[in-house]
Amino acid sequence: MIVLEFKLKGRAEQYRVIDEMIRTAQFIRNKALRYWMDNRGVKLSDLYKQCAVMAAEFEWAGKLNSMARQASAERAIFAIQRFFANCKANKPGKKGYPQYKKFSRSVEYKTSGWKLSPNKKHLTFTDGFAAGTFKLIGSRDLHFYSPKEIKRVRVIRRADGYYAQFAINVERTEELAPTGKAIGIDVGLNHFLTASHGATVPNPRHLRKSEKALHRAQRRVSRKKKGSANRKKAMNRLGGKHLKVSRQRKNFAIETANALVKSNDFIAYEALQVRNMVKNSKLAKSISDAAWSQFTDWLQYLGRVYGKTVVAVAPHHTSQNCSACGTTVKKSLSVRTHVCPCGAVLDRDHNAALNILAKALRQVGIEINTVGHTGINAWEQNDLYSLVVTSASKLTG
Repeated sequence: MIVLEFKLKGRAEQYRVIDEMIRTAQFIRNKALRYWMDNRGVKLSDLYKQCAVMAAEFEWAGKLNSMARQASAERAIFAIQRFFANCKANKPGKKGYPQYKKFSRSVEYKTSGWKLSPNKKHLTFTDGFAAGTFKLIGSRDLHFYSPKEIKRVRVIRRADGYYAQFAINVERTEELAPTGKAIGIDVGLNHFLTASHGATVPNPRHLRKSEKALHRAQRRVSRKKKGSANRKKAMNRLGGKHLKVSRQRKNFAIETANALVKSNDFIAYEALQVRNMVKNSKLAKSISDAAWSQFTDWLQYLGRVYGKTVVAVAPHHTSQNCSACGTTVKKSLSVRTHVCPCGAVLDRDHNAALNILAKALRQVGIEINTVGHTGINAWEQNDLYSLVVTSASKLTG
């Protein structure tokens, strides 16, 4: 499944109709959730039936396409299923009991309620709201895909306009020549990542660099009268600045993950529990700004696209153990240099990256006695390379 996004270009009255569509989808989602709360033990399939009941009861709800109503009910269903899954898994802390949505920003259609123009440059909504035809602005091309392959169309309102996302039922695969290289990476706050061969990628700190502009925009919002048109404009400007930071962060994650995947055949990283780490109030903003989870998600996705092996390992003791001899050398977060009695002296994150690579190799069935330069050189031997690729394919396949 791939997703292609385009900006919708239309008239102001068309955008107002989209806002009505989004509010209707939110209403249906919340009503379906209310029905589940009032009728404990009800089957999830009954929530689909409630969509038809709501369409008959509320005339404006009936304007929304029937499959779009079902997609709205599915959002409630997914929240309910996630809650029960967390309870069954005994997830620590809050289990995520489903809540009502107050500020939805999207409406989703399935295979009806919309149509593409013959040249696939325009999108028309054909349900009762009659939002009309919008021009699709974007660099991607829908000509490569048939309408039957488009399984969902999601309309999203953002600070800088309205967008349409097309979920297309195709698998993206690309071939690259093998590089014969393996790498372990340790993510951090001083450097965004440190590789097992010693290279580092600077931490861009997108939010930190934009904080002054964000604070100024926030003060302008606070000075405006609540409910006024000027306050709404100020809020849109503030939202635009936050959107810019979000896009910068996403682009950086994609570019970094793409470079790693294309230049290595075997990539190892730590499976960090970021949700727990952000509970540290002193580091929460910096950790969130680094977006490690987004980066590793793209690493896994691009690994599948290019047929590379990406392995996540447990983060235990990767910084404390010596990568040369295995001895545990206790150190606090403020200590940035690893010094071992065996004579190994190297950057703390570099030491962790070497340990991560060693753990990943052991995880796929390869044992290396020393992970330092000897281990990296040994990786480049063809016999070990073939063995690792074969073992990794069994693990991930």
